Amino acid sequence: MSTDFLLDSRAMAGRQLRRARRNPGLIAVTQAMPLMLLLFFGYVFGSTVALPGGADYRTYIVPGLFAVTAAGGLVTGMLTAAADSRRGVLERLRSLPMSRTAVPLGQACADVLLTAVGLVPLLAVGYAVGWRIEAGAAFALAAAGLLLLLRFTTAWIGFHLGMAVGSEEAAGQLASTTFVLQLLSNAYVPAAGLPGWLRTVVEWNPLSAYTTATRELFGSAVPGLDDAAGAAWPMTHPVAASLLWSAVLLAVFVPLAVRRYARTTAR
Repeated sequence: MSTDFLLDSRAMAGRQLRRARRNPGLIAVTQAMPLMLLLFFGYVFGSTVALPGGADYRTYIVPGLFAVTAAGGLVTGMLTAAADSRRGVLERLRSLPMSRTAVPLGQACADVLLTAVGLVPLLAVGYAVGWRIEAGAAFALAAAGLLLLLRFTTAWIGFHLGMAVGSEEAAGQLASTTFVLQLLSNAYVPAAGLPGWLRTVVEWNPLSAYTTATRELFGSAVPGLDDAAGAAWPMTHPVAASLLWSAVLLAVFVPLAVRRYARTTAR
C-alpha cells in the first residue's frame, strides 16, 4: 500500500470529520436516536417483556441495539454519498490526482471513528438501564471491534447505494426501508419462536449474526434463545459468521463502490 494512498485516504477521512464537526445537529440526531431506543426498550419494554426461562429482556435487547446502531453505516454512507454526488463534490474530488479508493475508504474510516466515540454514551446508557458486561475486558473489546467492523462494512455498502440512487431524496426514501432489515433480525426478539420460514430468514440475516456475536462476546447471551435447537449455522457460530459476512460483503461492495465512484462522477 503506497504512502500516497495512505495520505489520500487520511485526507478524505479528515474531510469527513471536519464536515461532521461543522454539522453538530446531524451528529446529535444520529447519536440521540440510539440513546432514545435504549431508554425506550430498556425502561418501557425491559420490565414488561418476558423471555423464556425468566431471562432479563434488557440483557437481551441492549447488545441488539448496539448492533443496529453499528449497522447504521448503511444509512449514513448512503445519504453522504448521495449528497456529494448531487452537489458535484465527487466530480471535483475525482479531478484530483488521488486514488479512486481513497474517497470511499476515507469516508468509511471517518464513520468508524465517529461510531467509536458514539459507543461510549451507548455503553453508559446500557449500564443505566441495567445491562452489564459479564465477560472479561478482552471479550468486551472484541465485541466493540466487531461492531466497528460492521460499521465499516455497511459504510461501503451505503456509499455504493448512495451513488447508485444519485439524489438525497431517493437516498432518504431508500434509507427508510432499511428498518425492515432490523425487524427481520434477532435484534429485538428471539428467532426461535418465529414460524419456520421466517425463522430461517431471520437467522440468515447478516445483522442477526453480528447481534448474536455481540451478545456472546459481551457475556449477554441467553442460553437456548439465539442458539436454540435447530438454529442455523450463523446462530451457533456467530463470531465466525460475522467475520465471514464482512469478508464477503466487503469483497463484493468495495470494488463495486470504487467502480461506481469512477463511473458516476465521470458523467
